[in-house]
Amino acid sequence: MRRPLVAVLAALSLILALIALTLGPSGITLGETVHILLGQRVVASKHYIIWHLRLPRIIASFLTGAVLGFSGAIYQASLRNPMADPFILGVSSGASFGVAVALALGLSTLVGFPLSALVGSVVTTLLILALSLRQKGATTTLILTGVAINYVLSAAMTLLMFMNKEQYQRILFWSMGSFSTATWGAVMIVASALLLLALPLSLSHRSLDMLLLDESSGQAAGLSVGSVRLMVLLPASIATALCVSHFGVIGFIGLMAPHVSRLLVGPRHKRLLAPSALFGGLLLLASDTLARLLLPSGELPVGVITSLVGVPLFIYLLRRGRYRYG
Repeated sequence: MRRPLVAVLAALSLILALIALTLGPSGITLGETVHILLGQRVVASKHYIIWHLRLPRIIASFLTGAVLGFSGAIYQASLRNPMADPFILGVSSGASFGVAVALALGLSTLVGFPLSALVGSVVTTLLILALSLRQKGATTTLILTGVAINYVLSAAMTLLMFMNKEQYQRILFWSMGSFSTATWGAVMIVASALLLLALPLSLSHRSLDMLLLDESSGQAAGLSVGSVRLMVLLPASIATALCVSHFGVIGFIGLMAPHVSRLLVGPRHKRLLAPSALFGGLLLLASDTLARLLLPSGELPVGVITSLVGVPLFIYLLRRGRYRYG
């Protein structure tokens, strides 16, 4: 079923992208959108809207969702925890804290949101890995360490927001995610992150399957559990941090996409990884399109939409399907 599912998800993504390119307050028709994409002559303002405003945003949202969905499957396998997602090791709280610190110190104009968020999330992830991976029972220790540091960083960010009330709205909106600032440069960065994540880790699907076993069984099968776990977690964390650093904190995609894919294709990672990425991209693209269109003026944070749309669908699928983890 994997190949038909991948083809269906890819086709749905292309159709949704074309619809999203057309929808908006500018009055661009579907025919005009197709003509613009084919390079035919149209009104210059409409050409600019499609190529420089909407298309980078659509591609960026899809690729970010793909990174989060793929990373979610990696996290759930390596931590042997069905509730793990890319933010379990502090990627989101570390990124938010990095932005809050930059704003509080007046460094945001110098270093920018992306760099400060990337530094915060990567440093947090490396700190949690360093604190936990040398311990026995590393999986439990890793998760609990991540949860503890998430709470500490969230409290610290709230304190910084309280002390810098003039920056409160900027930090709050960024912490819920937005693709309104997407550019072709950001698209290239996220695309590179997806390639660097997906190409090597797709070849490690057997190791990911073995990580679902208990640690003693994995070692008996010749797997260096600690080394493999670090090898897959670190690139997944860095790829997620790159997305978060550009577009803010977007929750639930990394949790939901692998679960829904697992319902459809089973737990083996050879079949699971590609659908997880595609479903994550499709879900985030749909959520961003809704976030852009629901309000008559302005837009909603995309993280609000992913939760409102994703949670009911996730619960419905779990209740309806026959679910196996591992």
